[in-house]
Amino acid sequence: MAKRESYNTKQKAIVLNIIKKEKQEFTIKDIYNQLDNTIGLTTIYRLVDKLVDDGRLSKNIGKDNTTYYQYLEECSEDNHFYLKCEKCGNMIHVDCDCIGELSDHLFKKHNFRPSKEHIIINGICEKCIQTRR
Repeated sequence: MAKRESYNTKQKAIVLNIIKKEKQEFTIKDIYNQLDNTIGLTTIYRLVDKLVDDGRLSKNIGKDNTTYYQYLEECSEDNHFYLKCEKCGNMIHVDCDCIGELSDHLFKKHNFRPSKEHIIINGICEKCIQTRR
């Protein structure tokens, strides 16, 4: 039995390694294809679901109704959030105290407490703004 657990751990490590290297959004099929079908789709789905539950991946439904994921850098600070470019899909990790003020405002004025691990602000990154000019 220990051999099977070790095998699963190796599979998980391989998949997680690929996910961490992804700089853009990806689908489960993208990960599956990078693995040359050496790890089953069920294993990949299970791992991705766990990473979403743990707050290490964001999960978004695209305009094409496809589910996309993106790796979120781990951070021990409470005052962090992510900026997501709607053009290139890049996700930028930001440490900034202003998000604490926004969270306080949302709670005091709107009776809503955002999850600090998953605050994602959509917009257009500097690089994409410059290419539109």
